[in-house]
Amino acid sequence: MSEAALFHGVIPYLATPMRAGQVDEVALGALCERLIAAGVHGLCPLGSTGEFAYLTFAQKERVVAATVEAAAGRVPVIAGAAATATEDACAQARRWEALGVDGVLAVMEAYFPVSEDGIVGYFTAVAEATGLPTVLYTNPNFQRSDLSIPALERLARHPRIAGVKHASSSPGRLLPILTRTEGRLGIYAASAHITAAVMLIGGRGWMAGPSCLIPEQSVKLYELCRTGDWGAAMALQKDLWAVNEVFATFNLAGAVKAGLKLQGLDCGDPIAPQAPLSAEAVEAVAAALRGAGALD
Repeated sequence: MSEAALFHGVIPYLATPMRAGQVDEVALGALCERLIAAGVHGLCPLGSTGEFAYLTFAQKERVVAATVEAAAGRVPVIAGAAATATEDACAQARRWEALGVDGVLAVMEAYFPVSEDGIVGYFTAVAEATGLPTVLYTNPNFQRSDLSIPALERLARHPRIAGVKHASSSPGRLLPILTRTEGRLGIYAASAHITAAVMLIGGRGWMAGPSCLIPEQSVKLYELCRTGDWGAAMALQKDLWAVNEVFATFNLAGAVKAGLKLQGLDCGDPIAPQAPLSAEAVEAVAAALRGAGALD
């Protein structure tokens, strides 16, 4: 994968606004417009924050189509393709390509344990389902196991596998991944990671739900990292850490949707059986956003 083909910067995982079981495309369009105006470098519908595990195929299709329409070519759209079955994930990827996305975020869900060869086969099949760059999402909470470094070495040799969104609980793996894959995989941090540190060791940016709520601050942090102003970057990272803490404490989609409502964009409640945040939790979200300068 060439350097030019790799995505970079702040790529928010979009919340999925819902009303009475239907995707609220007006609210989704408004969210996309707000984020693009704030300077984000891409949009990712159907990430974890987008509640992909709770949506039907038809609902996912509307989310992707509405995001592509809202982006209107101004920033790349990298849409999540997630399933337990390989063919299901491949079918999603093919449909998202037909709808005009610029890349695929390949997510592996699991019910029964899957061998390493099975995991590599799953991600390889998704990458081969389209002609688009594919970003792997490694998250042991979904996969029942983490993508091993040898598995990533194998996958990094695929011409369409462009990067990995690293949501493992072991950030110490990041430098070995970069070294062992010889720069073929772009590394994207998760919201729970220290994003400035990931950029310092060669990361390309981050894909994270909280960036929906702090896009300007996230873009500023990225720009400080890109220019090598690490002192200012770490100072801003510390200011933003409380936002990461609150989202690690509460239901992620519920917290993002609560924060967006506080900021004037009502995206509805998290999809059942998830519960909305309590009043106390909403106040904790509000406090974190005020501390980050993202709420008056």
